[in-house]
Amino acid sequence: MSASNLQPAIAVTDPRPGMYIYNQYDQQIVDERVTQFRDQTRRYLAGELGADEFLALRLMNGLYVQRHAPMLRVAVPYGLMSSTQMRMLAHIARTYDKGFGHITTRQNIQYNWPKLETVPDILADLASVQMHAIQTSGNCIRNTTTDPFAGVAADEIEDPRPYAEIIRQWSTLHPEFAYLPRKFKIAITGATTDRAATLIHDIGLRLVKNNAGEVGFKVTVGGGLGRTPIVAQTINPFLAKEDLLSYLEAILRVYNLNGRRDNKYKARIKILVTAIGIDAFREKVDEEWALNRDALKLDQAEIERVQQYFKPLPYDSKASDELPAEATNNVAFGRWLKYNTVAHKVSGYRVAMISLKSPKQPPGDITDKQMDAVADLSDQYSFGLIRSTHDQNLVLTDVKKSDLFALWQQLDAQDLASPTIGTINDMIACPGLDFCDLANASAIDVAAEMQGKFEDLDYLYDVGELKLKLSGCMNGCGHHDIGNIGVLGVEKKGAEWYQISIGGYAADEARLGKRLGRAIAKAELANTIETIVRTYLDNRVAGERFIDTFDRIGITPFQEQVYGTR
Repeated sequence: MSASNLQPAIAVTDPRPGMYIYNQYDQQIVDERVTQFRDQTRRYLAGELGADEFLALRLMNGLYVQRHAPMLRVAVPYGLMSSTQMRMLAHIARTYDKGFGHITTRQNIQYNWPKLETVPDILADLASVQMHAIQTSGNCIRNTTTDPFAGVAADEIEDPRPYAEIIRQWSTLHPEFAYLPRKFKIAITGATTDRAATLIHDIGLRLVKNNAGEVGFKVTVGGGLGRTPIVAQTINPFLAKEDLLSYLEAILRVYNLNGRRDNKYKARIKILVTAIGIDAFREKVDEEWALNRDALKLDQAEIERVQQYFKPLPYDSKASDELPAEATNNVAFGRWLKYNTVAHKVSGYRVAMISLKSPKQPPGDITDKQMDAVADLSDQYSFGLIRSTHDQNLVLTDVKKSDLFALWQQLDAQDLASPTIGTINDMIACPGLDFCDLANASAIDVAAEMQGKFEDLDYLYDVGELKLKLSGCMNGCGHHDIGNIGVLGVEKKGAEWYQISIGGYAADEARLGKRLGRAIAKAELANTIETIVRTYLDNRVAGERFIDTFDRIGITPFQEQVYGTR
């Protein structure tokens, strides 16, 4: 593209604060990628490119071939979107798909029914609102995820979003890491509570303070779920900010040089770290780091440049810190307020979570009409900004307390106000056998059946905090290994069965669940989950969550109730 065709840079003073705005180079890269893929798709459809040749090209652009149709996964960097972008996602769902999209556990959105020949048009539409599907698939660095409450959480040491954006810019189309041994995932958090599940990522970053009061990163490596679930180990307890990119590059380079390429099931960095040990891996990283540490310094000026995009929003200093009167005299609103909102660090504001776990549609799904409604509500109540979460929900992070009742009414009208966040009915579930070629068992229908067991809200709230996670295959897209109750779909002689694990945990000191026993037939799964919950209720003491009771009594009582034997 010639210099005369470059779009003008968009300054940080763009009227929409609170998110990164493309400059001319970002836009040029995305526009040129659309042009390239349009021609590649044309050549493939004309028979000029073979399927194997097109495979690598389509994966670079987030396009999979699924059970019934192509699937396009759209990048949502660290889960942050504008209302304009959300309206475009609604347009794409309405125009090119079947009227809905699916929020994933990497905070992205995917479409399950586009026609191959329309994908270049979708990418062009995305590019018009500074979005793309680059590196949402393939053996590359995927979307960097973070705390959905970043920037507004009261327990935050520092906002991690500027560093997530810096990592995005460094990793996107990085020439050395375009063909890694396997896909690679990074998560970052700035809070004392790990809401980004950093310990199940290839690299986890936590902003911490050292004894001198300096802020840097605790770095963990070698985490991941899937066929061989492993919790990450600490490789560096304190990394200076200026060394962030050079250290990440050293880790990636060691992995790229030493990771296995002969067996995709043993190709993730977690296998390498486990095989040679964290100390030997650290030595290799330190050797590599010494070679490029000085050449890739992240200077304070660059950090401050990116931080300007995420500077504090223009909050109303006169906003009332009182909750609406309806909080006490409207039961339904009171429930939503308790379960679907959390504290905000600014007086007079609260964080509102938008539930995508209505029993009327699959977990994580959102219709085009709902997307348009969320866009409108974000403009009206939350500075035009929307977050997606790895729990497959959405968030409006900056809502005045005085606006909460009006917001709830409008969310409720769109079936987006299920007051179930953090409960068993706020389950994570992948699309399963209904869409995915890799799946061994269904997820959508069994998720609905399990939700039906706890549709009585009084019973649901009595059960309390309980994380249920469901995957349709060993790839673990539903994060079943770290569920308080995890469900994994398996195939046995052509029939759908489900393995259950319990005791997993995602936040802070993450751990994997323990397998309960033999697989459960599909027809008995919902009843079995109910039996597990009742066993917890029969054994808990006052104030205990499911995970607390499990830690105290162990797995045996659950096995006895499910299988009748020890």
